[in-house]
Amino acid sequence: MTKKSEEKYDKILQAAIQVISEKGYENTSISDIVKSAGIAQGTFYLYFPSKSSLIPAIADHLLTITFEKMKLVVSDQDSFWIVLEKVIRTTFETTEDFKDIIILCYSGLAIEHSMEKWEIIYQPFYQWFEEKINLAIKHQEIIDTIDVKLTTKMIINLMENTAERYFIGKEHDALEEEYQKEIYNFIKRSLSAF
Repeated sequence: MTKKSEEKYDKILQAAIQVISEKGYENTSISDIVKSAGIAQGTFYLYFPSKSSLIPAIADHLLTITFEKMKLVVSDQDSFWIVLEKVIRTTFETTEDFKDIIILCYSGLAIEHSMEKWEIIYQPFYQWFEEKINLAIKHQEIIDTIDVKLTTKMIINLMENTAERYFIGKEHDALEEEYQKEIYNFIKRSLSAF
């Protein structure tokens, strides 16, 4: 995609996120999105064949935002346990900020697309976190008897599911910080080499 094409794609995506957040998915028309984006309706169809085709793009965009935020706060010098704290915190922050869009993405991808689409979207995040786990094994911070790929997915799912239950499911049996601490402690008890 050329830079100009990428800018239009992003413009459509941002407008869709904004309008859908305000009006809801069902009440949003393509006309609403293109009006907000300041583009012609035909331009929309150059990038997306339908309104429902926006859902995987929005999910990908949301995960990109989360992942970029994580890479900004995580340092190469951080121990695995510091990385884990920062990733948990960032997961909670992003879930709180984008809870309405997350609901939309889940429902849209569940209806329109398969779980394989989620796996494709999550692949860069999985790879990055696998690298962090492999480095932790190398530095003997965590046990080396784990399946790294499976453990990566389980940790990411645990963090996201807990954040979603807190912010979307409104399960407030404890303070947000306590949920984060419990995830951290659970993972540390499970993986710690000491």
